[in-house]
This record gives sequence, structure tokens and C-alpha cells, in this order.
Amino acid sequence: MAEAEFEEIAETFEFLDDWEDRYRHVIEMGRDLTPMDEALKVPMNKVEGCASQVWIYPQIDGTGPEARFDFLGDSDAMIVRGLIAVLHALYAGRRMDALQGVDAGAALARLGLDAHLSAQRSNGVRAMVGRIHALAQAHLDDADA
Repeated sequence: MAEAEFEEIAETFEFLDDWEDRYRHVIEMGRDLTPMDEALKVPMNKVEGCASQVWIYPQIDGTGPEARFDFLGDSDAMIVRGLIAVLHALYAGRRMDALQGVDAGAALARLGLDAHLSAQRSNGVRAMVGRIHALAQAHLDDADA
């Protein structure tokens, strides 16, 4: 699921000739992101290291390494909501034991996003990816305990 959804984004980006069109598309993806309930916007779900406010709430189906990862995400910045949607396409539906192998940096580079994000936004994306990987690792550690 995750790979097909991301491939669809990559194909769309290939047809968008300039960065402004790609930027608008990312913002539109953010608008289409499943809303996150305000009750989930608590410090435990907040991603540290982002200039904007960002929350990621994991939704894990199953137990152990075979469990499937999904998440709800939200931000107070529209472009960041779009970046969350891109990360959702990259990670959602994957097995927990496969999340660490996802190279988000290479995926964003493939879309050309790496070259067009400010240093603050790039740091924020790295923080979101780090949070996703930490959630996966915590789940795997709990399964081993």
C-alpha cells in the first residue's frame, strides 16, 4: 500500500514542471489529509525539532514485527501538513520491521523536495521521520520484552 501510494505521488511530480506547481500539490495533499482529533494533540504526540507544531499519533494493527504501521498527523502549517501526507504515503501500511529500512531522504530527493525546503523545514522532516522510526522501534522493543 505505502509503496503504491508514494509511486502515485512520484508520477504526479514528474508531470509538474515547476517547483511552484509541486509546492501547491503538496499543500493540496495536506488539505486532503485525514483530520486529527484535537484530543490527540497532546505533548506525548508532539514532534520535537519542528519549527511548526506537528503531532504524530501512531495506529498499529497487530503485534510484533508483522504488525502494520499507520498514523494520524497534523500541523498548524499547510506545507507541513502536505509533508506529513507525503510521509504517510511512504510509511503507512508497512510492516513494523520494515520501517527502519525506508530511506525517506532518498524518497524526498526523488520528488525534488529536498532541494526546495528551507533548512528549518528539512530539520522538521527529519524530526518527523525520526519520530516514526522511534515509534516503530519502541513497538518492536515492547514485542521483545
